Amino acid sequence: MNKHLPTRVKIVEVGPRDGLQNESQPIDTQTKIKFIDRLSDTGLSVIEATSFVSPKWIPQLSDHTDVLQGIHKKPGVHYPVLVPNMQGFEEALKAGAQEIAIFTAASNTFTQKNINCTLAESIERFQPVCAAAEQHKIKVRGYISCTLGCPYEGDIAPQAVLDVATALVDLGCYEISLGDTIGVGTPNTAQALIETVGKHIPITRLAAHFHDTYGQALANLYAVLQLGVSVIDTAIGGLGGCPYAKGASGNVATEDVVYMLNGLGIETGVDLDKLIATSQFISKQLKRAPRSKTAIAMMK
Repeated sequence: MNKHLPTRVKIVEVGPRDGLQNESQPIDTQTKIKFIDRLSDTGLSVIEATSFVSPKWIPQLSDHTDVLQGIHKKPGVHYPVLVPNMQGFEEALKAGAQEIAIFTAASNTFTQKNINCTLAESIERFQPVCAAAEQHKIKVRGYISCTLGCPYEGDIAPQAVLDVATALVDLGCYEISLGDTIGVGTPNTAQALIETVGKHIPITRLAAHFHDTYGQALANLYAVLQLGVSVIDTAIGGLGGCPYAKGASGNVATEDVVYMLNGLGIETGVDLDKLIATSQFISKQLKRAPRSKTAIAMMK
């Protein structure tokens, strides 16, 4: 596989959903709406707005309908929402969702603890969701957690990830996000993952979703960029973590990734200064400093 860097990268901002869902500080609905509207003004083309999961499991996002209906949807910007099952899909559809995301894992144990079913059952659960989405002409994105390691099962074989990714593509997912949920990946293992999955699924349909637990996220991203990956999931200010993976730190920070891509001459269409300001805004609401090294450096 030839090593090359893409000329442009699509950033998928997951802060309002994947980021906030694991933050203990409650954020009110109007602040979330303002947060997403500010993100829309940075030049981002994809902003994951919320999750239609039961408030019992994710109380932080219990206002999903109000948030999705309250944001100013900017032309050309996509606002996907996460759904766990048919009930979540129906609620999202009623709220006006135009794009959804579904999720499973490459680890059977993690899937059981995360969504209370086996890996095979999770795929089966999403069959009617994807069929209904196709009927309503709603795009579906697929997430796979624990692609480079699991807190319960340890190392995950790339072939296991490929099997799950293939199942999601067969369901109709247009893009597959490969998540290093506990942030244990290194450049070599990240490349091995992309090389294995990329032999059967076009790399243009793969996204890198790396957490920064061991400070490896940027190095891992640079490694997979060399293999042609051109979609990266990030969270402003390094928000989030994983409620079912003890010790996992936040997602890689959007502003750190954009700073790196700018330095590589790769286009994103995202305004770094506006990102920094938005990172400061949401961090202030959470009553802490941003976890982004770029934001901290530029604040000085």
